[in-house]
Amino acid sequence: MLDSKDIKFVLVETSNGGNIGAAARAMKTMGLSQLALVNPCEYRTYECYSRAAGAFDVLDNALVCQTLEEAIADCTQVIGTSARLRSLSWPQLDPHDFTELFGTAPEGSKIAVVFGRERSGLSNAELGLCSQLVVIPSVADFSSLNISAAVQVLAYEVRRAVLAQDSASAPAVEEAKVKSGDLPADHEELERMYAHLESTMLDTGYLNPDNPRMMMPRFRRLFNRSSLNRSEVQLLRGLFASLEKMARHIKA
Repeated sequence: MLDSKDIKFVLVETSNGGNIGAAARAMKTMGLSQLALVNPCEYRTYECYSRAAGAFDVLDNALVCQTLEEAIADCTQVIGTSARLRSLSWPQLDPHDFTELFGTAPEGSKIAVVFGRERSGLSNAELGLCSQLVVIPSVADFSSLNISAAVQVLAYEVRRAVLAQDSASAPAVEEAKVKSGDLPADHEELERMYAHLESTMLDTGYLNPDNPRMMMPRFRRLFNRSSLNRSEVQLLRGLFASLEKMARHIKA
């Protein structure tokens, strides 16, 4: 089970500073402090700090990034939030199922929960960086939920899961240290693997750049479901390198 310090909430291109302050307050009330802001509006305003209502440490320590990739670089699992239907569906969770992931996460994991823009949510490209999608089941005829309210709902679910873990904890048992190869692969390692996979498919002729047919998003979904660890990523990249070598030999 993860600790609350292993959960990072990421807000993408938030356009209202007050919403950032309210989100920080929602997080702090539930014991969360890891906040990242991707290309935010000017948020160090009176409204922001007023709505933060004392959660100033969360705001002042927030990681400010230019891109979502930068914000999630140290994370091993990335969960998006969205209410919009997409042409390519993502594995979906409700908030309760979302927290069940924490109980099965390997030691050393860090999970990012990504919230999109107030008006348009996350783009398909941004969702492509996520392994799963969590959806808050609001009513169909009025599904608009303020971003700070969405943060509060999921922060509460994290808090509920942490409390359940604490109440059910057995006496501490000495466990063997996890080998570095068994640690989950982080976002940067996975992105390098995806880039290697794409170049291999191009070299071998499996991927037609003029007609990619959503090939890479489908492979992302396949591998994201697998929760690859570092040694598995190295194993796959060894396979890709072997295929590239064979392709070059055939072309020579």
